[in-house]
Amino acid sequence: MSQTPKTVTIPLEEPILRGEQKIDQLTLRRPQAGELRGVRLAELTNGDVGAVLAVLPRISSPILTPTEAAELDPVDLAAATSEIIGFFMTKPQRQELEARKSSY
Repeated sequence: MSQTPKTVTIPLEEPILRGEQKIDQLTLRRPQAGELRGVRLAELTNGDVGAVLAVLPRISSPILTPTEAAELDPVDLAAATSEIIGFFMTKPQRQELEARKSSY
């Protein structure tokens, strides 16, 4: 993995029910600077739940409401948090992570 992905799709352990619609996966898009307004980057990259919940509706497809984001299953929130943090990794950090994964 040499470049930061622009989007990632995560399957949801617990689908979101929106009326008759069942959302069983989310696509997250790498945020643009304006979508990070009001969020401290250090909190976001450290996985602060409040920061993640602020950004998640701004970068998800389908777009989540703040209530839907707040009601995510903890497993799904953790997966989304991990992917969001990955958007902020530098190329050397990603290479190091890949090297660690391949050594297991």
